[in-house]
Amino acid sequence: MRILTDKLNDFLGKTVTVAGWVNSRRDHGGLIFIDLRDHTGIIQLVVTPETENAFKLAETVRDEFVLRATGVMRERELELINPNIPTGKIELVVSELELLNRSEPLPVNTHDDGEKSSEEMRLKYRYLDLRRPRMQHILARRSEFYRFIRNYMYGRGFTEITTPILANSSPEGARDFLVPSRLHPGKFYALPQAPQQFKQLLMVGGVDKYFQIAPCFRDEDPRADRLYGDFYQLDMEMSFVEDGETVRKEIEPLYIELATKFADKKLVLKSEVAKEYLKDGEKVPRIPFGVAMDNYGVDKPDLRYGMELIDLTDVFKETEFKVFKTPCVKAICVKGAASLTRREIDEFTEQARKLGAGGLAYILYSDGEAKSPILKFMSEKEIAEVKKRTGAEDGDAVFFGADEKSLVNKVLGQLRIQFADHFGLKNPKEVALCWIVDFPFYEWDDKNKKLDFGHNPFSMPKGGLKALEEAKTDAEKLAIVADQYDMVMNGYEVASGAVRNYNPEIMYKVFNILGYNNEYVEARFGGMLNAFKFGAPPHAGCAPGLDRIFMILEEEENIRDIVAFPKNGAGVDLMMNSPSEVDKEQLDETRIAILPEED
Repeated sequence: MRILTDKLNDFLGKTVTVAGWVNSRRDHGGLIFIDLRDHTGIIQLVVTPETENAFKLAETVRDEFVLRATGVMRERELELINPNIPTGKIELVVSELELLNRSEPLPVNTHDDGEKSSEEMRLKYRYLDLRRPRMQHILARRSEFYRFIRNYMYGRGFTEITTPILANSSPEGARDFLVPSRLHPGKFYALPQAPQQFKQLLMVGGVDKYFQIAPCFRDEDPRADRLYGDFYQLDMEMSFVEDGETVRKEIEPLYIELATKFADKKLVLKSEVAKEYLKDGEKVPRIPFGVAMDNYGVDKPDLRYGMELIDLTDVFKETEFKVFKTPCVKAICVKGAASLTRREIDEFTEQARKLGAGGLAYILYSDGEAKSPILKFMSEKEIAEVKKRTGAEDGDAVFFGADEKSLVNKVLGQLRIQFADHFGLKNPKEVALCWIVDFPFYEWDDKNKKLDFGHNPFSMPKGGLKALEEAKTDAEKLAIVADQYDMVMNGYEVASGAVRNYNPEIMYKVFNILGYNNEYVEARFGGMLNAFKFGAPPHAGCAPGLDRIFMILEEEENIRDIVAFPKNGAGVDLMMNSPSEVDKEQLDETRIAILPEED
């Protein structure tokens, strides 16, 4: 039987058999107590000298030995009840004890209590780390998470279809993992960064509503919210859809239900700017990309708190303060920040400098007055207007950014996040959602001094072919908006989607604008282009990132803690020792040679 059951009392006085790992062992002379653990919980075994063989074995067992025990279930004496575990009122008096396997001394801790082992050791011995109750909980919850999602999609009439893992290389924005072909030497498959082209081809093939929990592969540097190598997304697509709002309304209830029903979180929206983009009856605002950048400094704002960026450029239009004689002056009002120490302000200033700012001007409001080294450079009118515009009160602080608009947004946007961390504004029991819409179709590539795609070439530009043909200058091209949308949850981008470019003529044109000819487009996307020539319906979709959503809902700070077998921060699987070298015969079969490292 499993150790933990909802009907424990049904087993009282009965002979039962349990099996698991030794969680701990206590020898009280005449009695030996063993806490036996499986994935459901812990139960106390009582071994007495009367059961000679069992007692003799119990004297030798150590932590993580694997045992099977048979005995009679009884209630514990009142003074021995353990209220901290579900089985704390009962115990198993052992009649037979069997050793199933021994364990060497453990290199990592398999308990949640006590000091946590280092991440390096936990990943190297992940099969042991998974025994921890928290990890067992994560694995079980993730299974429930997938079931919850699948039930929602089936209930909405979606068909689950799998797509190929061996695919072609495509420009999805990250590096591909390439797979050499033995049957076709010199040619390569690519592991799909996403099933993008395949799901669009399914729409051409007559599928109405498709989904899959899809593995995706990207050679991107790992970080706390991004796994290295492979991750999973809820890939979905709908045919005969010509606007993004149709998709948003179809999938939005899932995000809300995952937050409120699956994770039991409170849905909140604490930004006044965001509330302006709520329509009647909606729970999630649709915020244009430009509005998000101007008010939050990022395109994935955390709306569990306000602290919006406030434009003060006009206030300082005629200022004598040289620092504020710039194209853009903005500020954020941080509630309670007048309590910051000089050292803490210096630390935030250093962060601003690392982001490209020259420094960090500020005003503290304390004891009924404004205090700052910059006040002597400001007029009384400017000082009064800053307080009025920012809504600063006693105990607050106002921090300024002054430079080019893009840099000001970048610096204050990141400081907004850091101030929220410092003052504990990110309540993990709350979820704030928003859609970011109307992304620029093109963006300026500073490195190469040319236009490039803002995201990917498969989105439909709003206005279609007409918008592309009428854009003559770079400025006009940069003003083209894609019918593209991101879902943001608690400051993380958790999904991206778009109305797809299903028209070959438009597909050619979006590439032509960047200097690519039709032959290039046909060479890279010939399969999809050919399909679009045979009556492709309009279609749209999106792809929520399941690992990141689950990480947020489970209140984990590191995405590697919600995956069974992750790689470390350097992209190495310490447990399986990969990546690794392969035999020369394997290389020869695919005609690959390893070049020696240059000195």
